[in-house]
Amino acid sequence: MKKILTVLAFAAVLFACCPKQAVIKTKVPPRPAGQQDMLQFAAEPIEDVGIGIVGLGDRGSGAVRRLSYVPGSHIAAICDVEQDRAEKNLKFLQEQRGMTTKIYAGDEEVYKQMCEDPDVDLVYICTDWIHHVPVALYAMEHGKHVALEVPSAETLQACWDLVNTSERTRQHCIILENCCYDFFELTALEMAKQGVFGEIIHAEGAYHHNLDPYWDKYWHNWRLDFNQKHRGDLYPTHGFGPVCQALNIHRGDRLTTLTAMDTDPFNGPKLVEKRTGKPCTDFQNGDVTMTMLRTAKGKTILIEHDVMTPRPYNRMYQLVGTDGYAGKYPVGQICLRTEPAQNVDYEDLEFEKVYEGEELDALMAKYRSPILTPELEETAKTVGGHGGMDFIMDYRLVYCLNNGLPMDMDVYDLAEWCCVTELSRISLENGGAPVEVPDFTRGAWDKIDGFSYAFAK
Repeated sequence: MKKILTVLAFAAVLFACCPKQAVIKTKVPPRPAGQQDMLQFAAEPIEDVGIGIVGLGDRGSGAVRRLSYVPGSHIAAICDVEQDRAEKNLKFLQEQRGMTTKIYAGDEEVYKQMCEDPDVDLVYICTDWIHHVPVALYAMEHGKHVALEVPSAETLQACWDLVNTSERTRQHCIILENCCYDFFELTALEMAKQGVFGEIIHAEGAYHHNLDPYWDKYWHNWRLDFNQKHRGDLYPTHGFGPVCQALNIHRGDRLTTLTAMDTDPFNGPKLVEKRTGKPCTDFQNGDVTMTMLRTAKGKTILIEHDVMTPRPYNRMYQLVGTDGYAGKYPVGQICLRTEPAQNVDYEDLEFEKVYEGEELDALMAKYRSPILTPELEETAKTVGGHGGMDFIMDYRLVYCLNNGLPMDMDVYDLAEWCCVTELSRISLENGGAPVEVPDFTRGAWDKIDGFSYAFAK
């Protein structure tokens, strides 16, 4: 016993003597003179939103189709570096929707002409990741609101550039995070807002998606090339965005620190070698990346990224509350705390009620999201786009612009959800050291009390 106590005492002294790992600081530049934050910003209403869509690959072409059904808007222009893509989408609009539009195509800077078009109110950006920020900045400088596909930015500098330009020009800059409009996430968020789970203290999200069938579809191999050249969680927002809303990030709480860990790249080099026929020794991104974050109010988040292994598609999406739990994958479940029955055997004690199947459907029907009217749900499922969530996202974007309302997702959401890419790289390159998450609101993170949607009166 004495020996054990001696060992424990030595361990305690050793632990006390080991310096706590220092948090790697990040810079928060002062807000430029004359700028103010964009929290709850509402622009002048636009009765019929003229939309210009840049990038007409799979995602952009899908956006053309969906947006042609969104009331209160019209497709004013379509733009792509390749003329045939623009012609193909014009043909769809003419033959399937009885619409016509302007085409901007032919070179990598033709988007500038579209951004200068007075008939365009909103620039909807579906390009490869490298072109997201240049197009968005140019559009805002020319008086356009912008909506960017995910991930909207890959570096801290890009995040700050978007924040500063949005604040200075007073133009909306939103992230097109469709997973925030998934039917399960919408309902779980409403339950969280109503306190069904108690206080949300932990959340998980992920992007587990085997991209083997898709690598060849990316224009000039840009996505695999990006994974080869960059390390970190390169695609964090699908799992991260919805849980940040449930945790009221920059609406009463904020992200403070991040730490990351990854596997070695096992499958990535094989993909490059298969495509090029040459050995690949410089592949940067690990097959699996795990990132943990902490908030100012002591909450935690785990997010994961894996596009290299053949496990089933999974966004994890889990909310852990003091009195309940919601999880979508691998099976949708909601679990609520209950009072145990009296006078029963120990083995029969149950301190929680698990809702699945028809019971889950009935429970979730009681907490329908306020944005999800029966008419909108029916139209969304008919038009489609990842089961309808893409259409709901587009509808809400146009609705808020029509009515001069604050957006569901603002430029600070964009920056917070996207900064994980560079911050995770910094942590990984420093042995998993904690890294400070910058406050993109510059001190205004508790100005709003909880996440909410805006509605016309």
